[in-house]
Amino acid sequence: MSNVGHAQPVPRSRTEPLDASERRQLCDLLAELGPDAPTLCEGWTTADLAAHLVLREHFHRWGARRLAAAKARGFPALVRRLRRGAPLFPWRLPGARTLLNGFEFFIHHEDVRRANGRPPRSVPELEALSWRMTGYLGRRLARRIRPHGLVLVAADGRRRSFGRGRAATLSGSPTELAVYLSGRRSAAQVTLSGSDEAIAAVRGTAVRL
Repeated sequence: MSNVGHAQPVPRSRTEPLDASERRQLCDLLAELGPDAPTLCEGWTTADLAAHLVLREHFHRWGARRLAAAKARGFPALVRRLRRGAPLFPWRLPGARTLLNGFEFFIHHEDVRRANGRPPRSVPELEALSWRMTGYLGRRLARRIRPHGLVLVAADGRRRSFGRGRAATLSGSPTELAVYLSGRRSAAQVTLSGSDEAIAAVRGTAVRL
């Protein structure tokens, strides 16, 4: 269980789409921290993360050579390009912008925030989106820990169960569950309980989003 601090409520304009809000806040934080700040993505600085996000939205592969070329444009240029937004198709289609871009920017925003000592946030829209994504993320982890099962328990009592057999139970707010299930385990404020074998299977299975 991480000690990054208690969740803080974060206001957001009701007219601003979730993905746009996460993009704006992430760009503001990148500009504040500069290109050399750490992230939760192993081996990546904030410059690497910004380059990855720009390349991802423009349908480029993001191997080491592509990342280096993008970074060579300069960090301020990368942040400006990221701030301008995604191409119309497919990233601005309603489903894609919320589930794909919204969650992508949330996770990478947390990669930067938590690596630089910022506390978790309490945003109802992020909790709702994260709970939706735990269906996919939990199923993906459950496949890898068979024959053990996996149970997700949200702070409000909602549950998702995957697989059969002796299960590991992961408890926390939906955003914290999503952070854990996407591979940022040391930064997630969750509780892992259940059979010793199932817990060991979860801890021994590497996942990354």
